[in-house]
Amino acid sequence: MEYRRLGRSGLKVSVLSFGSWVTFANKDQIAQAAEAAECLQAARDAGVNFFDNAEGYAAGESERVMGEAFRQLGWKRHEYVVSTKLFWGLHNTVNMKNTLNRKYLSQAIDGSLERFGLDFVDLVFCHRPDANTPLEETVWAMSDMITQGKALYWGTSEWSADEIRAAYDIADKHHLHKPLMEQPQYNLFWRDRVEKEYKRLYEDIGLGTTIWSPLASGLLTGKYLNGVPEGSRATLPGYEWLRSMLTDEKRNAKVAELKVIADELGITLSQLSLAWCAKNPNVSTVITGASSAAQVRENMTALDAMPLLTKEILDRIDVISLF
Repeated sequence: MEYRRLGRSGLKVSVLSFGSWVTFANKDQIAQAAEAAECLQAARDAGVNFFDNAEGYAAGESERVMGEAFRQLGWKRHEYVVSTKLFWGLHNTVNMKNTLNRKYLSQAIDGSLERFGLDFVDLVFCHRPDANTPLEETVWAMSDMITQGKALYWGTSEWSADEIRAAYDIADKHHLHKPLMEQPQYNLFWRDRVEKEYKRLYEDIGLGTTIWSPLASGLLTGKYLNGVPEGSRATLPGYEWLRSMLTDEKRNAKVAELKVIADELGITLSQLSLAWCAKNPNVSTVITGASSAAQVRENMTALDAMPLLTKEILDRIDVISLF
């Protein structure tokens, strides 16, 4: 396993990590902590040290399951890095939903820690930007979270470059804890934000990235080339919005072309796609998901595929994947 510094921090995270979005949900029920523990242990056996989560995943239950899995495994707190993300809220009431105001943030982090059964998380993200709360209020609240020891680093998820820079400048002006990392979507079909929009931030402010959806919600596994298979993510309740993207003819035609390259290299399309993300030096870690230990182990084999992605291969991939 390769470990990379998270932006300009001294914290190192495994280049492949494990995330719990949908991972701990099996149709209409949360997987038992014992099953989650098998996935976490398989990831750790491969060298993974970063485990991503969010308040909004399964309405907080994902944090409970992961926390219980940590306890079942008996891991020491210094042995892993864990995150949560805050914005959507769990209570359908004013000030507590779709916001980054101080009241919500101060209570939301306490709720996450209680569900995890932890004294602190290593990383905390503002899960989305909030145009209705003064940015200065959000920056102060996040910085206070770090000062209080409830989190060690804070960052953003799906914020624009301008929003990230504005938050950084506010923190710099008031000598507060600055946003360190961004969690954007990044894959062969979703590239512009990481490769273009954030380009100056990597050098200017030392931005780290913990990228999600490296397989484009499963599209880049190739399993949707012949329609939507039963039991896939697109069949889960609440994920109907994915179907149109996963069955898009143009994208699937490109997936078929990418599979030709993968076949030539003797690797799977998933290995190719994950390795491609990890080849970007501005990617601190690639968050993978899996519902079984076997899937975790399969994802980890992408490490072996990275040396196969030569400049010639990367150029061929660009010809196919750039729209």
